[in-house]
Amino acid sequence: MSSLRFLALQEMGKEDKKVSGYGAKKITALFNSNVFTGRTMREYVSDEAYKSLMSSVKSGSKIDRRMADQIAASMKAWAEERGVTHFTHWFQPLTGITAEKHDSFFTIKADGTAIELFDGDALIQQEPDASSFPNGGIRATFEARGYTAWDPSSPAFIMEAGQGKTLCIPTIFIAYNGESLDYKAPLLKSIAALDKAAVDVCNYFDKNVTKVTATLGWEQEYFVIDETLANARPDLVMCGRTLIGHAPAKGQQLDDHYFGSIPERVYEFMQDFEQESYKLGIPLRTRHNEVAPSQFECAPMFEECNIAVDHNTLLMDLMAKVAKRHKLKVLLHEKPFAGVNGSGKHNNFSMSTDTGVNLLAPGKTPRTNLMFLTFFVNTIKAVHDHADLLRAAIASASNDHRLGANEAPPAIISVYIGKYLTEVLNEVETRVKEKFSEQDEVILKLDIHKQIPELLMDNTDRNRTSPFAFTGNKFEFRAVGSSANCASPMLVLNTIIAQTLKEFKKEVDGLIEKGEKKEIAILQILRSYITKSRSILFEGDNYSDEWAEEAKRRGLSNFKTTPEALDAFVTEKSKQVFYSNNIYNERELEARHEIMLEEYVKKVQIEARIMGYLNTNHVLPAAIHYQNILIENIKGLKEIGLGESSYKSQLKLAEKVSGHIQEINDNVEAMLAARKVANNEESMHRRATKYCNEVKPYFDKIRYHADKLELVIEDKLWPLPKYRELLLLR
Repeated sequence: MSSLRFLALQEMGKEDKKVSGYGAKKITALFNSNVFTGRTMREYVSDEAYKSLMSSVKSGSKIDRRMADQIAASMKAWAEERGVTHFTHWFQPLTGITAEKHDSFFTIKADGTAIELFDGDALIQQEPDASSFPNGGIRATFEARGYTAWDPSSPAFIMEAGQGKTLCIPTIFIAYNGESLDYKAPLLKSIAALDKAAVDVCNYFDKNVTKVTATLGWEQEYFVIDETLANARPDLVMCGRTLIGHAPAKGQQLDDHYFGSIPERVYEFMQDFEQESYKLGIPLRTRHNEVAPSQFECAPMFEECNIAVDHNTLLMDLMAKVAKRHKLKVLLHEKPFAGVNGSGKHNNFSMSTDTGVNLLAPGKTPRTNLMFLTFFVNTIKAVHDHADLLRAAIASASNDHRLGANEAPPAIISVYIGKYLTEVLNEVETRVKEKFSEQDEVILKLDIHKQIPELLMDNTDRNRTSPFAFTGNKFEFRAVGSSANCASPMLVLNTIIAQTLKEFKKEVDGLIEKGEKKEIAILQILRSYITKSRSILFEGDNYSDEWAEEAKRRGLSNFKTTPEALDAFVTEKSKQVFYSNNIYNERELEARHEIMLEEYVKKVQIEARIMGYLNTNHVLPAAIHYQNILIENIKGLKEIGLGESSYKSQLKLAEKVSGHIQEINDNVEAMLAARKVANNEESMHRRATKYCNEVKPYFDKIRYHADKLELVIEDKLWPLPKYRELLLLR
């Protein structure tokens, strides 16, 4: 009964074959070595083909077929020089992981001649048999017409796995009628929408700006545990988190793990996956221990949003693969262990112009200061107006366990900007009364640049409880979960800011048409936006009960569960935002909502099944075995004539064990009955709500008694690796 646990513990002590790290190579020698970058492309394609591709990337124009053939041939030549035999259209369906179908360059001509071929058609579009991916009713199961189409803005790369190498071409995934079935297609649309809206507003300040790029710097948190121990836990294998397990005597309370010395075994794993990441152009910069035992974090430099999303999805895949080489397992679940910090993926967002300006960085002149304030205030206004949509963008069954759990922001969306910038907004809002005059142009001379030391000081000790915090020259969306695809929150953020900027320009132009001076018109609208957005700004403790009450008074939503949060996607307000910015059509949006609800149901359903299995097949047998030992002991003491006082403790212990056994059994049966009721709901929304409110509550009830049994049952009888082993043995 307990052999699997102890075999796993014995396996940990065996000497692993060392996996080499960097060796003598510099990072610069590895970086982009497996990526078909623009510089590499110049060596393989003609100037005409290169210019055609760059024009397509910049303007979104269609690539000429003749140029596509040339680019494809160049990619193949480059890849074959590196030992590649197959290619794939690499895409991101709505499953939470990436997808790929490999095809070889090998083909046979009509006369039987064997050749290697990769043409423009194969590069630009493919038709994978992909009918089983989530589609929300857009496609019937028997309809396999799903298409992948090349995204030239994200470079092709070579993925190495074992001895094999595959040329991967980043693509979007769409249905026969063009509806998006992935994360990338709507993300690209949101990037284009933000670019257009931001350029229009930038031109108030600088006519030379022709492009604005959304940038993203993600921070990936994760746990690393021993693979053999993880494999001895059915809940970790099937759910990615532990459904039962008593907290160890020593967890994270001493704060000794945070920024501590990285364990050697984990350090070797980090070096290995970093090396693989550098080959693929992922610009990792930092690594460190996080707060919880066995929890770590890595982060790259900022990149263009689309490429950053591709790199993060690649990294998550790489980490899982590389961990196996080291007999480790990476856990990306937001809350794999109760009682210790969960994992997030902070999305650091900004916007930059093709003239080299970060639009969320304070400037050096009155004009650039006003431009900064414009984009700063518009971002706050966007979050204020569409807070529910941002909450929906980070909703998932796994993130529900993390939000508000003392290491993550609560489910209430608010914005933190710090003391100094609060004072700046107060000055803009209150300096004048009803209308700006020529004398009030002094406001344009707000010299934020000279106060940057004070601003940086204010943000160094920033509010870590805030879901959406300004951190000097960017906004940090801290509520995103560690397992999430960054595209989901980023496409919503891009879209709502684009919508707000469009409305801002319309209002400013309206004042200018009435004869108002441009700068005064801008400040008039900024002042009104500051006033309208006041309720979303909060500088205090987001965990406090007082804030929950205050947020309610302000009219802010507090959606604590995924089913209720997801409804924000299909409100009339959200539909209008998505439709008007050409992100989703009605069918796509309804399908997304259905897919997310279905994913929630399936994840909770799987956890319910494993919860029942763990307790009936592992916990209860161990408890009954131990109970029988106690009974035999009591019988033996009675037989030799000892009085009740000699076995009083054993009797009380047997009664305690018996009570926990009964409670587990009753609650597992009740949970199964609740599942049957939920499964009979035809509406996916009602099914998700029932799983949330009527099935999931049994998890905590069952866990309570299982964890109590872990404390009293003889250690050698307990079948599952314990928290102290999972978290503290490396």
